[in-house]
Amino acid sequence: MSSEISKAIQALCAEKNLSLEVVMETIETALSAAYRKDFGNKQQNIKVKFDPETAGIKVWDVKTVVEDIEEETLEAAQEELTVRREKARAEGRELTEEETEDLPRFNPKTEIMQTPAKEFKKKAKIGDVLEISLEVPGEFGRMAAQTAKQVIIQKIREAERNMVFDDYKDYEGKIIVGTIQRVEGRKVLVDLGRGTGLLPSDQQVSRDHYRPGSRMKFYVASVTMSIRGPEIILSRSDIGMVREIFKQEIPEISDGAILIKGVARDAGARSKISVYTEDSSVDPIGSCIGQRGGRINTIIEELNGEKIDVIRYSEDPAEYIAHALSPAKISRVEIISQEEQNAEVYVPADQFSLAIGRGGQNVRLASQLTDWKIKVIEEGGSKEISSEDVSEENPGEEELAVADEVKEEPKESAEIK
Repeated sequence: MSSEISKAIQALCAEKNLSLEVVMETIETALSAAYRKDFGNKQQNIKVKFDPETAGIKVWDVKTVVEDIEEETLEAAQEELTVRREKARAEGRELTEEETEDLPRFNPKTEIMQTPAKEFKKKAKIGDVLEISLEVPGEFGRMAAQTAKQVIIQKIREAERNMVFDDYKDYEGKIIVGTIQRVEGRKVLVDLGRGTGLLPSDQQVSRDHYRPGSRMKFYVASVTMSIRGPEIILSRSDIGMVREIFKQEIPEISDGAILIKGVARDAGARSKISVYTEDSSVDPIGSCIGQRGGRINTIIEELNGEKIDVIRYSEDPAEYIAHALSPAKISRVEIISQEEQNAEVYVPADQFSLAIGRGGQNVRLASQLTDWKIKVIEEGGSKEISSEDVSEENPGEEELAVADEVKEEPKESAEIK
């Protein structure tokens, strides 16, 4: 029988991908509940040691030694606790732990007073933990066995959930590959292997096609533990997706030679990413683009055709803003307020629409990337528009007028400045 028990435990470990320690702890917790059901009482803090080779168990009642308290003192404390609790309820609130700190406490389930403790250990001191050995009178009954079974099922499920949570918590803020499982309304369920991820509608990209069975990369936005178990929220639209894909595809970024200073994104349409290096021998733009655009094209393919502007970061805000408005050619940048981070950008008439971008996209992303408020002004003309006047959710009338005039942008896979 012992061999069968050991094999069953090993099979359970393999099937659920759980460690032997977790399964043994679960079995011993279940046996503790079964012992309390048949032979123990509610005042015992049962600890069980199970030997799968012999199928034998050892049982203890575990108590912490505390100072002696007179029975009258405990009764008075209980009465005072009742009075305080009723008073708190009359005030429409719950009694706080701070309000009961001055009352003596004794928990007979986990504690034993010093005097009776000396019956088990002559030199028992306050704070000692006693393991009082208990007998096992006989075999467990049907109800106790049923209790043990329920505890094992519950604990195994909890262990599985905790293990999945711990595994995927490490992926938070990183890229993970998953298979589209099914689409439920506007939500997409993604099979991640040991867990299932949720891609909410607000984290999707409109140009993506989520076909069941197709494999895609996702950004792990958050991993939390809910009542149902681990909740893994995925994203295809988060700016972190662009940042992490660049880290994966560009070795110079992953090893720290090139730093990503900022990312701005209009998911599914265009992203701007600024890069910087202190190593004069490294070209940050060329490293991101790769030979014949090989690296950047791989990234664009991962983002399902989303355009990428690779921007050279500069400590000089005027220069940085000029780079950020790529592919438009800038005449000059005037810093209006360093404190409020306001700047005016002057562009030739034939570059005005390109600087604004379709629907105000270019100036909006440049503003997000640099964290500056940018006003684009046409040289020698009357047109001007501010990044504050354009937004993805609520484009202004002036923005829409400008959008109609936007010229077709270059067809390269990535715009480089």
